[in-house]
Amino acid sequence: MESAPPSRRGAKRLPRRAAAGRRSFTSTLKALDALAASGAQVSVRIDDLDLGSAVLSGDDFRSLPIAGLGVVPLLVETAAQFEAGTLEPLEIIDRAGLEPVSVSGIWQHLKAPALPLIDVALLAASSGDALAANALMSRVGLPAVRARVEQLGLTRSALMDSFRDTRGPDDAPHVALGAAREYAHLFAELVNSTAVSAGVSAQVAEWLSHGHDLSLVAAATGLDPFAHDNDEHGLLFVNKTGRASGIRTEAGVLAGPRAGVAYALFVCFDDLSIAHRLRVHDAFRVLGVELMEYVY
Repeated sequence: MESAPPSRRGAKRLPRRAAAGRRSFTSTLKALDALAASGAQVSVRIDDLDLGSAVLSGDDFRSLPIAGLGVVPLLVETAAQFEAGTLEPLEIIDRAGLEPVSVSGIWQHLKAPALPLIDVALLAASSGDALAANALMSRVGLPAVRARVEQLGLTRSALMDSFRDTRGPDDAPHVALGAAREYAHLFAELVNSTAVSAGVSAQVAEWLSHGHDLSLVAAATGLDPFAHDNDEHGLLFVNKTGRASGIRTEAGVLAGPRAGVAYALFVCFDDLSIAHRLRVHDAFRVLGVELMEYVY
């Protein structure tokens, strides 16, 4: 893994300890190297939003399973169709026509059997709702999402299948694949208003800003998982996680008074015990601490 130096301007304004963290991400590298040594597959990318250059990269071209993080291109295509007028945001979609799926989400527990598409998109973005994501896929269509993935330049990423409780031999082995470099770049485009259009970027970023999963990288931010779109301490944070057996992924943007970064960390591991899982979670949180030192 490689660590790139920050700008001189940023380094001059920082205390010595924080400046060292910005130069090297030493603790993050150590944690990720330990995971790789244990047999995990690790891919990481951090880009400085102001400099437009990599701060940290490691196997960031590798395509890995990313679980629910793969819905981000689906959200982009949904927002693009809303903007184009080919999809009506208040169109009602009924979950009764969908295959039941219980892997994650709250719609399956709600009494309302039908919701407008724009609310379904918010559920898919904010709570990792698998049923909501499947509803969007059924309406938007995987071919349209795949075309959007290509248009976004995600050559090593793909949304492959809907969410399922069990995967048979005729099903795709994973919901989605992704490369850390591409997802860090996609999140940078979302906050820079260059993903499809300014309107589409703003809509997707708004959906994602309500995300509830702040337990990995975001654990270091101190943000409220249920209300963090307007932080009183000046942090801008947008993220999406992906979770499945042996898969932990996260991509997002974190910006503070000193700097802003787009990041992605993907880890595929043998989920043999709680200890194995917690070691992976700890690595995400170490990255979060050093990202906070970089931006704040």
